[in-house]
Formats: sequence, structure tokens, C-alpha cells
Amino acid sequence: MREIAIRDALKEAMTEEMDRDSRVFLVGEEVGAYNGAYKCSKGMLDRFGPQRVIDSPIAENGFAGFGIGAAMLGLRPIVEFMTFNFSLIAIDQILNTAAKARLMSAGQLECPIVFRGAGGAAYQLGAQHANSFEHFYAYTPGLIVLAPATPRDMKGLLKSAIRNDNPVVFFESELTYSLKGEVPEEEYLVPIGKADLKREGSDVTIITWSKNVFLALQVADELKEQGIAADLLDLRSLRPLDEDAILTSVAKTHRVVIIQEQHQVASYGAYLSHLISTKAFDELDAPVELVSSLEIPMPYAKSLESVILPSKERCIEAVMRVLR
Repeated sequence: MREIAIRDALKEAMTEEMDRDSRVFLVGEEVGAYNGAYKCSKGMLDRFGPQRVIDSPIAENGFAGFGIGAAMLGLRPIVEFMTFNFSLIAIDQILNTAAKARLMSAGQLECPIVFRGAGGAAYQLGAQHANSFEHFYAYTPGLIVLAPATPRDMKGLLKSAIRNDNPVVFFESELTYSLKGEVPEEEYLVPIGKADLKREGSDVTIITWSKNVFLALQVADELKEQGIAADLLDLRSLRPLDEDAILTSVAKTHRVVIIQEQHQVASYGAYLSHLISTKAFDELDAPVELVSSLEIPMPYAKSLESVILPSKERCIEAVMRVLR
């Protein structure tokens, strides 16, 4: 099977859906003439023209609202944020308008829109460009929240998101756009709301999502060398959540480590820990461990970034604690 980079998988997803459905269009900062901040829309302006690949001003609140209005009128916009840190400028549009349109209109309005872009920390971008906001959007009923990791899942889930009749928040990672992986050439979709078991084991369940999947794979490899077999569950979809996959794994291993890039307080991982502790309490042989970023804004210095973010060493220490 061919291998392509994540940026190319995302471009294929958008291009195929725009070819399939004339209602789909892309809007955002630098998506057109510059080919996208991370080159995810390279060549799309030449292919589809400026009416369907629209370079926006630096005004997230404005172009997010423009996309929402277009969705309510029957189009299917893809709104690209250069980084989800900038999505805070559009937070009222996303949380108060897109997420609530169907309910507040008694089902008369649909809002089939995808908000996508890079989330989480990258290398030395400082505190204002390094936030992980998956929990912030997953908190909001009315939104679908996706955070895939691999090129295959990025393409298949983005296509499913574009076809969905609800607003979708789609997290990518600036650090993985060039990462390559197997992606089928034929048409396929990845279902929303289904986790993927990346590794199978019986000693401990590791739960994660987005780029931390690759960290978790390193952790699982090192544990294997020590004779510890980990069930590695890539959630892919945070809302809706595949609770069955989580509870099935917990019932098999009886020990859980959650890895997330968010800070621990009021985080998505904290919610998962509560979910497991209440719905699978009798299955647990140890408290759920949560490996998170430390409780401090992200420093600029590269040497300090690595201290703040989850590391392989901290994850393995957490596994050893639940195995005692």
C-alpha cells in the first residue's frame, strides 16, 4: 500500500469531497495563494478557483461566522484555523451559534461545517501558541470533536466529517503534518465515534489520542521489552466517545494509564478517569493514572518544553505504578 504524508492525506480528503460535492468549499488564512500554512491545500486554489478556496483576512471571528452562515444556507464549509490557539477569537461563533443552531431552531437549521487546524504544542512557539483545547470543545453538546493521529485516519475521518450534517471540530498537529503512513488509494471512510486498538495486550490499557498516539507506541514498545503487554487504544473521536471500546479494554487489563497533552485540571483525561472509575470500578485493580502536561504555561525554551509535555519516562513510571 502507498505511503503519504498527513498533509497530503488531508488535501486528498478535501479535494475528493470538493470534487464529489459542489457545496463544499475551504476558507481560512493563507489557504489559497500560499497553499496553506502547512501546505495542506497545495494546488487547490488552481484546481477549484477563488470562489471555493477562499483566502480570508486575519479575522477568525469573521470567517468562522461566514462559514456558519453558509452552512445554515445549505453549503458545506471547511474552515481552517492556522492554529486552534487562534480559534479562541471565534469561540462565540463556534460554541454559541454553530453548536446550538439545530436545537434553537427546533431542527429547522442544520450546520454542516468542519473547523480544522493544528492543535497542541509545536517546537518553541511559546505559551500563546501551544494550547490543547480538545476538552474545551468536547465540553460543548452539539459539536462533534475528532482528534486522529495517523494519515489513514486523518483522511478517512475528515471525509466523514465533511459529509456529516453537524458542526465538527477536527484537531490536527503541526508536528505531524510531514509524517507518512499507509493510506488506501480507493475510496474509504473512517466512522465517527469508533476508537482504534493500535496494540493488543492484557497487562495495562493505555488510552490516548492525536499525536500522543506516537508517544504511546514508543511506550508500548519499551514495555514489551520488559515483558509487559499493553492494550493501546487510540480514541480518534472524543465526542461521540467509544465507551464500549474503553470498558472492554479495562475489563481485560484491569489497569489504565491515560496520556494527554492537556493540563490535568478540568481536562478530557480527567473526565475519562471519572468515566472509568464509575462505570468500571469493579474491574480496576489500581487507580487510573493520568499523564498530562505540567500545570504551567508553555515556556519558549526547548529544554523546558520537554519537561512540561508528557514524556516516555513519565508514561512508563505511570504504568509501573498501576502494576504494583
